Amino acid sequence: MFKITGRIDKIRIGKLSTMHGVINTPFFLPIATKGAVKQLSPEELRELGAEAILGNTYHLWLRPGEKLVKYAGGLQKFMNWNGPMLTDSGGYQVFSLAGRRGDKDSVKLSEKGVEFRDPADGKKYFMTPEKSIEIQLALGSDIIMVLDECPPYPCSREYAKKSLERKTRWAERCLKYFDKAQRAKRKAKNKSAKLKTEKNNRPLLFGIVQGSVYKDLRQESTKQLLALGFDGYAIGGVAVGEPREKMKKILEWVLPLLPEDRPRYLMGLGRPEEIVFAVARGIDMFDCVIPTRNARHGSLFVWKNGDSISTMEIESPRLFYQTINITNAKYKKDFKTIDLNCDCYTCRNYTRAYLRHLFAVGEPLAGRLATIHNLKFYQDLMKNLRK
Repeated sequence: MFKITGRIDKIRIGKLSTMHGVINTPFFLPIATKGAVKQLSPEELRELGAEAILGNTYHLWLRPGEKLVKYAGGLQKFMNWNGPMLTDSGGYQVFSLAGRRGDKDSVKLSEKGVEFRDPADGKKYFMTPEKSIEIQLALGSDIIMVLDECPPYPCSREYAKKSLERKTRWAERCLKYFDKAQRAKRKAKNKSAKLKTEKNNRPLLFGIVQGSVYKDLRQESTKQLLALGFDGYAIGGVAVGEPREKMKKILEWVLPLLPEDRPRYLMGLGRPEEIVFAVARGIDMFDCVIPTRNARHGSLFVWKNGDSISTMEIESPRLFYQTINITNAKYKKDFKTIDLNCDCYTCRNYTRAYLRHLFAVGEPLAGRLATIHNLKFYQDLMKNLRK
């Protein structure tokens, strides 16, 4: 399901086969939190070059519910996205969002799972490892993540170790439930000669390496997950408040232990220079809210030296791009395009002055046009890296 087609040193170029198509690696996942990438249609995502998207298990479970999505034929059909989709486990949102009600007891963690309340209406839910997999299967995900706890930063080594041990037990439960569901699915499909000929007809299950900023715990987490055996391996807990330098150390500790024939996913990262840094060390997959969130606030990514990064020194941050705040007054009479090196819809049709005007008057079109540009920048970044 994963084939490396080329490499330069540690950089890997490959193809990841899923139920809904092949993804060229390395790639970036736009985030369709509630079944949509904010302000964009699936058709526009395809035009921007996106090959896969990320759906949010937590939000989709709460609304509209996995049963409705399954009845609709899966999230791809529900939202009219005909490509691959990855879903997160929901664990990060449980701990980061469900506890915002101000009630210290709104999230209760135990060996069985985690109990929490919906921040919107206070309704109580209980997420177990098995339930997380069940929801993601119902959503029709191509790449499923195991349920894990993402320890906050900073946290003590004692807490990180305890969390790691529980997370491994949860990962094993996820794997057992997933395998059981796939055996039942194969048994049902074997009754149909037509379905027997399908390729890549099962989702992929990824384990998640945790361990906070402690080298021995990161390496122990990696070894425990490798012993269980997963289709791919993610590195989590690098975008929850840690200093960015810690991410580089974590990659240094973990990547040498990961198998060459499995995709590697760095969760929640990141800024363009961080993506380039990680690709240079063998990471294949990324997701982040930065391009869409920044766009809604008028912060745009612009190429510095054309659209090529082949000659850049990848250790030098921000060498190949700059960010501009389009809401600044200096753009009021700037009738140049956003980026001369970008051919997105926004850059082909609108000026900096017009986009600044839209932000100044609170026109929703502003965020939409900015989002188109930033996501095109990220997709072009990945395309150039694959070159």
